[in-house]
Amino acid sequence: MKIRNGAAMAVLLAAFANAAAVVRVVATTPEYGAIATVIGGDKVTVTNLAKPTEDPHFVDAKPSHIVTLNRADVLIEGGADLEVGWLPPLLEGARNPKIAAGAPGHIRASEGIQLIDVPSTLDRSQGDVHAAGNPHFMMDPVDARVVAGHIAETLCTVDAASCAAYKANLSAFDTALDAKIAEWTAALAPFKGIPIVTYHPTWKYFAARFGLVSELYLEPKPGIPPSPPHLAEVIQKMTAEHIRVILVEPFQSRKTAEAVAARTQAAVVDVCQFPGGLPGTKDDYLALMDADVKAIAAGLSAKK
Repeated sequence: MKIRNGAAMAVLLAAFANAAAVVRVVATTPEYGAIATVIGGDKVTVTNLAKPTEDPHFVDAKPSHIVTLNRADVLIEGGADLEVGWLPPLLEGARNPKIAAGAPGHIRASEGIQLIDVPSTLDRSQGDVHAAGNPHFMMDPVDARVVAGHIAETLCTVDAASCAAYKANLSAFDTALDAKIAEWTAALAPFKGIPIVTYHPTWKYFAARFGLVSELYLEPKPGIPPSPPHLAEVIQKMTAEHIRVILVEPFQSRKTAEAVAARTQAAVVDVCQFPGGLPGTKDDYLALMDADVKAIAAGLSAKK
């Protein structure tokens, strides 16, 4: 009986050791968490700080986030000032050297990515302009490959024993991503050069990748709520240029978009930059991009 008990204890201890060995990854926003889930597989647990339906500029920082960060082995942040208004105090409260800036477990997703809209000077009168440039680079799926590489490299650093698995998962993700990029490019090719309206400059990377034009926004300036005079200008320009699609995300005012659409015969298209923000996309970056491409193509087709 003692031998059996001893064997049972050994099994329990081994199971505990394996569970404790799982790498705890925290992502600021869900697109990074989704890719970390794919690259890490069963070697990691992933927690996202922001909800997929939450404006990433204004995340509700909670005490529970500090606890989550305190226990993390790896942190993935955008690194282009998207989280500058809420992440620094959480990191300070977490007091976790493993994920401090410059630590092996701290990933800045924007490293190695060519950011657009980098301001020559910082002027608050221009709205919520980021010093590093437009932080919504993950809407270009080519940039997702760069981020996936960062994640695999970091996981190999903090968990060298599982590096072969991380590299294999990265290779599989890259292959799937390449196939999807070709599919998405073909789906949007008929609409090359067509302008779209968005609430915020979130979709500029997406538009550049797939040949659309994203230069008109419901916000008068980034982060500034739409005003009647500005919306009148948007309506006038949409009418003159026959722009027929407005993209809206879950945390943005659909009512405002619908009011503009009613005056311009445009379609309001529901999209999202985060997995989980649209049905069937939870924890799946490729599914999210699939949903966005299909929704935008359908909207453009209906109003072509």
